[in-house]
Formats: sequence, structure tokens, C-alpha cells
Amino acid sequence: MSKLKRKDYEEQLEALQLELAAMARWVQHHGKRVVVLLEGRDTAGKGGAINALSEHLNPRQCHIVALSKPSERESGQWYFQRYVPHLPAAGEIALFDRSWYNRAGVESVMGFAKPEQVKAFLKQAPAFEKLLTDDGIVLFKYWLCCDQKEQEERFAERLNDPLKRWKLSPIDLEARKHYDDYTKAREVMLEATHSKHAPWTLVDFNDQRQGRLSLIRDLLSRLPETKLPETELEFPPLKGKPSKEKYGVLKPIGKG
Repeated sequence: MSKLKRKDYEEQLEALQLELAAMARWVQHHGKRVVVLLEGRDTAGKGGAINALSEHLNPRQCHIVALSKPSERESGQWYFQRYVPHLPAAGEIALFDRSWYNRAGVESVMGFAKPEQVKAFLKQAPAFEKLLTDDGIVLFKYWLCCDQKEQEERFAERLNDPLKRWKLSPIDLEARKHYDDYTKAREVMLEATHSKHAPWTLVDFNDQRQGRLSLIRDLLSRLPETKLPETELEFPPLKGKPSKEKYGVLKPIGKG
């Protein structure tokens, strides 16, 4: 199947982003709290999906959460503890670029967590999420899928593109050997944590543009009607001629 052309993608994305903007107004108006988790293989396209979701939303309302490796202190906490401060308040949206499911994915596959820790997580995660949804948080969990052939091409692109090289780490290169192990870990995770109150949705991201559109459509389809009338703002003409900038102490660079 041929991949979605850029022009078609941009036209469809613009229409969906208008709906996302309306959704954000609805979230703020009703004081909702929305959490969107994006998980998946390295190179699947989590960052691009988050950019598509958040590009035209107010960054004071829509927060991107991408936590680094736990500190020594955080490693001694209750596992879910460091994620709790990043949950949204009323009227906010939190987009998690990876989440507490690190324990069921990279930590499990790469041996960063002991088997008993992974087992405990798989038991506790549904209970933790039940607390969130019972308190009114609207929770979406997405897993982004891509074939190993596609993943290899994306790894190679990162290696050869100096603007994308920062995305490639020694852990990523080691993870290449564990494609099938990640599949097994994902299936164990889904078996334990795909629940009625917090279901998973898998999205095909072999075509990242099509994947972003599918994900956004799914998210919007699972919310109630979110359209609200936009606030009317008065915009009277200026009194007099518009002023030009005046400079004293310093002058701007870039002026021809």
C-alpha cells in the first residue's frame, strides 16, 4: 500500500486540528482532565503524533510529559509516584511520551526491572488507572505499531541525518536485537492491563502520517460532542495612525 501523500495528509490534519482546538475549549469550559498515553516501539512515531495533537493547542493547557531516567531518589519511591505530579488539573490535557508502562516495556525487555517488579506492576496498573478514571480523569492509552523492516529504515535515517541523530542512543541500538521480545512483552502487558475502564488502542504506524490521522480521529470519536461557540471578542480599529517601534539603549539585529 502506498503511503499517504503530504498534501492529502496536511489537508486532513488541518481539519482534525480544528476539531482538537474545539475539544480543548470543551475541556477547559467543563473542567475536564484528559490524559493521553503514547507507547510503542522505538521509531514508531510517538513524538510526531504528540506534535500533531498539540501543535495548535495552548501550551499552558496542554502539557507534554516526557520523563527521563529515574533519579536515585525516584528509584526508591512507589513506582507510580513520579508520574502523579504530571497528571492534569481541571481544564488541562496531559500527553505522555511514554509513561508508567516503561516498566512493562523497555524495563522488562532490557532487564532494568526485576521479573517480580514487572509482575507487581502488571497487577497494580489497572488498580492505579481505576483510581484515576473513578476520579474523573479521561484516559486514553495508545500503542503505536510498526514492522521491523520499517523500524530498521527509520533507525538508519536517524543514523545518517545529523538533525535526527540525537534520537539514536546506544540503548536504541541494543533494542534492535529485541524486536520479538518487545512483541511478547506487549502481549503480556495487554493481557494484564486492557480493561473496561482503561482500554488500549493499537494504531498502525507503518505509515506515520496515516497513523497520526487514525489516532486523532479515534480520540475525537470517543469524546462527546465538544463543539462550543467561540468567545466573541471586540476588535475595534485603532485610534490614529499605527506607531512604529522606537529604540534607545539597543537596536534590533536583522534590520536591513
